[in-house]
Amino acid sequence: MFAYVHDWDPIIFDIWRGIKLRWYGLSYLMAFVAAYYLLTYLSRKNLWVIAEKQIGDFIALLAMLGVFVGGRLGYVLFYMLPSEGIALLREDPLSVIRVWDGGMASHGGFLGVAIFTYFYARKHRISWTGIGDGICLVAPVGLFLGRMANFINGELYGRVAPDLPWGVKFPQALASESYSTQESIVTACADRAPEFADMAMTPHGLSEAVRKSSEVRAIAEQYLTARHPSQLYEGLLEGLLIFAIMWFLRFRFPRARNGWLCGIFFILYGGFRILAEQFREPDSAMIGVFTKGQFYSLFMVLAGVAFLVTMPRAKLHD
Repeated sequence: MFAYVHDWDPIIFDIWRGIKLRWYGLSYLMAFVAAYYLLTYLSRKNLWVIAEKQIGDFIALLAMLGVFVGGRLGYVLFYMLPSEGIALLREDPLSVIRVWDGGMASHGGFLGVAIFTYFYARKHRISWTGIGDGICLVAPVGLFLGRMANFINGELYGRVAPDLPWGVKFPQALASESYSTQESIVTACADRAPEFADMAMTPHGLSEAVRKSSEVRAIAEQYLTARHPSQLYEGLLEGLLIFAIMWFLRFRFPRARNGWLCGIFFILYGGFRILAEQFREPDSAMIGVFTKGQFYSLFMVLAGVAFLVTMPRAKLHD
């Protein structure tokens, strides 16, 4: 059955001497720009607790200390160390900061943002949950853009779905294919595109070869297994759908108590992430019957419930 062979290039263009503009980096930049304008709009409407003139500095600090530090440390602690072991840090300590090689955990990013905003709220004597309401409203935009970048990169691909009409064949999924499939691809490349035979032995190399050679692309189409484009599912659920719900609630209940939107966001994100992970190839060891993404999302759902349960029981106001 025909399926699209993923051939997107994660690099937009070379800037200068090996410095490259990547879709993944651009997605982060666009997310912070969008957050600035959306939060400024909310502040002007008196729907957020931070004054408009402080938003620029707040976004810059949030990006550095919350999202990047939290997201990277979360990846190191939740994914890198369990799979590679502490020996990796002893052999290559700089791997902790090597973000350009990939590796950011959304759950770590949420935790980093929560810690940063807690101290920011205390310093400026602002409601911590009030700050969180605004961030939870704009966070889905960043989640959507990040998942689109994941799709462009061909990473975090979905589970096998050979009969799916919109299935995608990801060269990056080469390591998840059977040994016979991997051997067939290398053998076919040696016969029909020998200059790419060595590249076809690794996921990254095969991805690059597919972009450079129509013959290798045809080989990948013949042997690779179609999969769910789970990045798109997550982008639509965790991104666009949650954003639409949160934006509606913010304006439907403009005087809702602080923390209400935080609770709803955590429940929605955790629930949708658990659902979407059913279609995503596990990228690390399972925890019981759950993928790691599902397991950590359970705690987000519990955190959302805790927000709603422990808040003052005042009624919502239109």
